[in-house]
Amino acid sequence: MRLPSEIQSILTTFQKEGLEAYAVGGCVRDLMLNKEPKDWDVTTNAPPEKIQALFPENVYENTFGTVAIKTGSQDSALALVEVTPYRIEGKYTDKRHPDSVKFADKLEDDLSRRDFTINAIALDIAGNIIDPFGGQRDIEKKIVRTVGEAEKRFDEDALRLLRAVRFAATLGFEIEAKTKKAIVKNTEWLRAISKERIRDEFVKIIEADNAYTGLLLLEETDLLRYIIPELSEGVGVDQNLHHIYNVWEHATQALKYTAEKKYSLAVRLAALFHDIGKPRAKRGETHENSTFYGHEVIGARMVAEIMDRLKFSKDISEKVIKLVRYHMFYYSVDEVTESSVRRLLVNVGQENVEDLLKIREADRIGSGRPKAIPYKLRHLKYIIDKVSHDPISVKMLKINGEDVMKELAITGSPKVGLILNSLLAEVLDDPAKNTQEYLTQRIHELNKLTADDLQKALDRIEKAREAEDEEMMQKYHVQKDSD
Repeated sequence: MRLPSEIQSILTTFQKEGLEAYAVGGCVRDLMLNKEPKDWDVTTNAPPEKIQALFPENVYENTFGTVAIKTGSQDSALALVEVTPYRIEGKYTDKRHPDSVKFADKLEDDLSRRDFTINAIALDIAGNIIDPFGGQRDIEKKIVRTVGEAEKRFDEDALRLLRAVRFAATLGFEIEAKTKKAIVKNTEWLRAISKERIRDEFVKIIEADNAYTGLLLLEETDLLRYIIPELSEGVGVDQNLHHIYNVWEHATQALKYTAEKKYSLAVRLAALFHDIGKPRAKRGETHENSTFYGHEVIGARMVAEIMDRLKFSKDISEKVIKLVRYHMFYYSVDEVTESSVRRLLVNVGQENVEDLLKIREADRIGSGRPKAIPYKLRHLKYIIDKVSHDPISVKMLKINGEDVMKELAITGSPKVGLILNSLLAEVLDDPAKNTQEYLTQRIHELNKLTADDLQKALDRIEKAREAEDEEMMQKYHVQKDSD
């Protein structure tokens, strides 16, 4: 495993001073997994003052001895490298931060305080691995296991309960049996952790390729009850004949689809939450007569509370709420009009419509449907493109009817529309003519023509519209008068 030049340079600087220094933690784990580390950490037996003296370009704003060294690297993962002295930590009375930190002399003392064996591995400049707790073996076996006694590790920092699930999801690992048992036993410790910290770990789980597995682990370990208990309401809640899964299974399958498609966080959250209101909206007990009228409205309100509770940003909160609220939009090729599609665009927002269609895809797959994008959905995409596309109309001209009336000193009349259509026909042939100066000049010239001559421009415009419509239909693989 070859270390980047920036890390080699840091380790060499310590070595020349007769000091120890190692790459440590997640960056070493990622190297072993042939992954590109997202950040780099170094541990050393040098005190913070010595680290600062050796690397004047630094940031030092904490009580744990960590000095962030500015390397000047263009790689964002290497621009700031955190260097921390070996340390031993005191008790964690708040289940998050150590009450005291004492600098240590031995590397093993530092590694012994870390959360999981896969993060308690060090690497020196020569490529030698220091692994006193079997982290390399656990990486090979794809296991998440605590360093030392699991319950003690979680008692020190309750966020590690969630981090275990996060590593399992992001790395595709399994949680070792004793570690999982300690999680299940002590889930309530998560109450001591701030909502922001919980949100950040939850987001990393949802953004993982194995988000589906991560969510199942959260439910299995009962951690979900302390994050989004509303989701657990769907466990075992049967749906109707249109679904082969219960509400919980449907939500997890929808999330799985969006993760496989590598959709955005907002889409993944909305797919997970889109039917969250169903348990509270359910009427009827049998599989044949169950209804969930208004569940999208109930769900949107629930999601608003969830996003606020977990301190999500306003932008992503509003987006997810809208996607949940309008995911039940109705569309039938023969029944829905262009005006109703325009209303949908107004409600959900033009910027959200593509994501809304992704939610419908996830909803279909989560219901056991074989196709994510059937003909009906392709046709809807075509209509959306059609009504939101910059239309071939006088609206695209650099002048309007008021400009025509002002130039000709006339009031409204059919001739105004005919002149505008004639100008549009010219612009369609040559877009470069769409300037206020040229069009203003042409107004006076066209005013000299008869109404019959001006009417001919409408035929050219209609042909252009038909050609554009045909192109869009081919794009979405739809046909005229097809259902």
